Amino acid sequence: MDKLIILTGPTAVGKSDLSISLAKRIGGEIISADSIQVYKGLDIGSAKITKKEMHGVNHYLIDVLDPKEDFNIYIFKEMAKEAIDKIYSNGKIPIIVGGTGFYIQSVIYDIDFEKEDNSTIRKELEEIADKKGSEYLHNKLKEIDETSAMKIHPNNIKRIIRAIEFYKLNNRPISEHNETERDKEPVYDVNYFVLNDKRELLYERINKRVDIMIEQGLVDEVKNLMEQGIDESYNSMQGIGYKEIVSYLNGKISLEQAVEDIKKNTRHFAKRQLTWFRREKDVKWIEKYEFNYDNERILSYMTEVMNND
Repeated sequence: MDKLIILTGPTAVGKSDLSISLAKRIGGEIISADSIQVYKGLDIGSAKITKKEMHGVNHYLIDVLDPKEDFNIYIFKEMAKEAIDKIYSNGKIPIIVGGTGFYIQSVIYDIDFEKEDNSTIRKELEEIADKKGSEYLHNKLKEIDETSAMKIHPNNIKRIIRAIEFYKLNNRPISEHNETERDKEPVYDVNYFVLNDKRELLYERINKRVDIMIEQGLVDEVKNLMEQGIDESYNSMQGIGYKEIVSYLNGKISLEQAVEDIKKNTRHFAKRQLTWFRREKDVKWIEKYEFNYDNERILSYMTEVMNND
């Protein structure tokens, strides 16, 4: 099987810098597994890597979609597979980098989504959520798929809607489908690394990153996007950092509250990411403090693992 490297971990842990060094060391090219960096113009709030920071390493799935275009796991999977084929044809090794665990899983196991995407059903469910709240929809999910309802937080409206949508399209619970897909074997020779750090240091990095985003002009970035007609109804503006600033610009909350909400929501997101990665099979955890925060030592460990597999 062809080799595929995964470098993931919670947001703000330092994946981008390490991935560049890794790509240079092993002759790799990078595929971004990020649902916001894929959009043009959403730069500051997504902590998007710049051309200069790429140091000549080819990156895929960054700055390729208009913010008004839809992007989801199905689209990601197809685009990622195309990028993988291109990287192989370049004689390089693909490295998927990002913190969206389900996106990564879809590629590793070539997950079959059956019928999971219907904009009409989704729009109806979104309207119900707006009128009656996420808890109402979560109770509806309990009636048709109790297993999924137990795993999905009542406030996670996107996942609730996706689960109900799947049921309506396929007449069976998404939890049943996921169980079948979970038993699949990888379709690549995968080395899966999860970069992590002590929680207090990670949260400190997250808070600092948000402050830097504000200093760099996140408010103006969102304002410019809204002036182009890109509002909260678009998927691109549902990302953390964007939806909170939209609320501020719409006069719903203060800037101070928006900044605090971004920090809080990002910390919660990092916690959910770690929960996901702990459920994954055959992953190698890299605790940065165990390597004394020395990227050279981390890279040596990673290459040793890859060479021994």
